[in-house]
Amino acid sequence: MDARKRSMMQVALVVVVVVGLVIDAWVHLDLASAFKNNKTSTLNEAELFRAEAVGAIVAALALAVRPRRWTAALAFVVAGGGAALVVLYRYVNVGKIGPIPNMYDPFWGPAGKTLSVWGEAIAALAAAGLFVMLHAQARPAPSNAAAGSRSPQLSR
Repeated sequence: MDARKRSMMQVALVVVVVVGLVIDAWVHLDLASAFKNNKTSTLNEAELFRAEAVGAIVAALALAVRPRRWTAALAFVVAGGGAALVVLYRYVNVGKIGPIPNMYDPFWGPAGKTLSVWGEAIAALAAAGLFVMLHAQARPAPSNAAAGSRSPQLSR
């Protein structure tokens, strides 16, 4: 892939990741107040929703401002972790874990939940692809001298 196509692909992946993280943040901020009564003595689910939203906003801004391997990795962790937890708490009644309340919700409603999981999953996949692309660019191409080998000689 030439440099121009690679650059266009990187921009497209950054846009996809940022849009997915913005959807994640918007849905979590929008739904947070609906889950304020699910709580332990330390935390409630609304606070966890707001923390997820802040994490998504920070990851989106970091990636938009400085698209590097570490920002792509951060975006992957935030988006992938969010998607994994939505699916986990949809299908498994994990129960209360220390200060984290039981967030089991066996339904795909409200509609934002489905939108969020799709946004997170697509953002995670795009962030993984971006990380691989940026990692490949960051590594210098091996040369024969650096590898310690001589160029093959033709036998007569």
